[in-house]
Amino acid sequence: MTDDASGAGGGLPAGAAGITDIAVRHGRPGDVVLCGERLSKTYATRVVHEVDLELSTGRLHVLAGGNGSGKSTLLKMLAGVVTADAGGTVVLGGRRIAAESYSPRAARAGGLRFVHQDLGLVDQLSIAENFALEGGYPRRLPGWIDDHRLLERTSEDLRRAGLAFDPRLPVAALRPSDRTLVAIARALRDDPDAEASDAPLTLILDEPTASLPITEVDRLLDRLDTLRAAGHGIALVTHRLSEVMRIADDVTVLRDGRVVGTGPLGDFDEDRILALIAGHVPERLTRQERDTTSAPVVLGVRGLTAGALRGIDLDVHRGEIVGVAGLVGSGRTTLLRALFGDLPAAGEVSLDGAPIRIRTAGDAVAHRFALVPEDRTREAAYLDASVWENLSAASLAQYRTRLGVSARRERRAAPALISRFRVRTPSVEAPLAALSGGNQQKVVLARWLQTEPRVLLLDEPTQGVDAVARDDIHRTVRDTVDRGACAVVVSSDVEELEQLCDRVIVLHGGRLVQTITGTRVRRDILTAAIQQENRVA
Repeated sequence: MTDDASGAGGGLPAGAAGITDIAVRHGRPGDVVLCGERLSKTYATRVVHEVDLELSTGRLHVLAGGNGSGKSTLLKMLAGVVTADAGGTVVLGGRRIAAESYSPRAARAGGLRFVHQDLGLVDQLSIAENFALEGGYPRRLPGWIDDHRLLERTSEDLRRAGLAFDPRLPVAALRPSDRTLVAIARALRDDPDAEASDAPLTLILDEPTASLPITEVDRLLDRLDTLRAAGHGIALVTHRLSEVMRIADDVTVLRDGRVVGTGPLGDFDEDRILALIAGHVPERLTRQERDTTSAPVVLGVRGLTAGALRGIDLDVHRGEIVGVAGLVGSGRTTLLRALFGDLPAAGEVSLDGAPIRIRTAGDAVAHRFALVPEDRTREAAYLDASVWENLSAASLAQYRTRLGVSARRERRAAPALISRFRVRTPSVEAPLAALSGGNQQKVVLARWLQTEPRVLLLDEPTQGVDAVARDDIHRTVRDTVDRGACAVVVSSDVEELEQLCDRVIVLHGGRLVQTITGTRVRRDILTAAIQQENRVA
């Protein structure tokens, strides 16, 4: 979601939403509700290898691991939508089921409920209508929908989940975290045709915080705390180590499809989890105090107005990484798009002290600007094309001959780029879709860095990327600016801003309202600055 999405941060009608006491389910905390034994999955190669996993009532179990470690495949096996190899077993709802016979019906009957990264909500429909899409519309007469019963039923489902939203409210009017909470409430709802039950359910969430700003993450994690206290078991996939340390009761780490560490949270710290994910003790990239104010200005911006932006002034110096923080709708993404010629804009832009005109993305590329957008899969990745084709897509001129672009030269250059940017791929011929999200992002970044940009524009550069790949990307960005470029980084992740940036500007309502520099670039100060603007809003 871009920061300027219409209605994403819109206010709700007075009294339309609030938090109520959640319905408490009955069950002894710590009772094992799901036991997966020796779960495996083989495609061309084995991607999940004899995984054991237990989930319990009233406990939150975090699944951690790098991109491509097997987490998503494991979740799909638990949901019954991917058939596991023979030889494993699922114990659920008092039944022992052979893994190859396990089904979505068995998962639901056993109390498992899933919320995926794609929430499956239709923005234009009301909350009640979104519930009905999955649970069915109540009928008054054949062919007639009972709207009154649908609203009553949805209100009760929301109440049981601790939410007091008006069920008539369009999903598009909800805050990002509230959309996730509605998806959770829909997952936890009682089946309309089943007998009411107070048995605890088990909620399994796949990276629900990946695209949320910090203020929304806190809100969502607080609700998961409440669900856990109500007796629900929760399994959570996240790449953010700070979230693991804050909310987990139990942790399981996967690497290359195998469990490499599991146990209560007390057995882990961030460094151990990172080492288990990487398979070695990685060199952590730590922030260095740098004063770039005396360095020459590479990018100069005066009075930039576009979309939500209202007259932004900004200088970015050689060797400097400037972070951009703000709420949804603050103008963060618009700033990058305007600088890249992707949006009509007014104002002045200079490069190395000389005025330039950027009216199109072609103008920006000609001036050695590079943009890595937030939505990688839609706007930057050619998923069906090979890795080598993706790597060379922004620099075809250097592979041109009298007969056209030389594919042979493109292929020959790819291995060195793969090594330089630490891309894990089976081969240069593999389609980009075969790579993990973190490695796809490395390929997109490598594509642009071949052009030796003067200005690097990054929008949520490590969203959905594991902790090891995140450090690799940060190191690559730092190396690039150290060679004389500069970077502007939009991120909803205050840990990323703290680790990577020399200076952070805070936007609110399209205006630059705060600049945070030096030792003050810390997650607590950044969070407070963003929340302050939230209160002002």
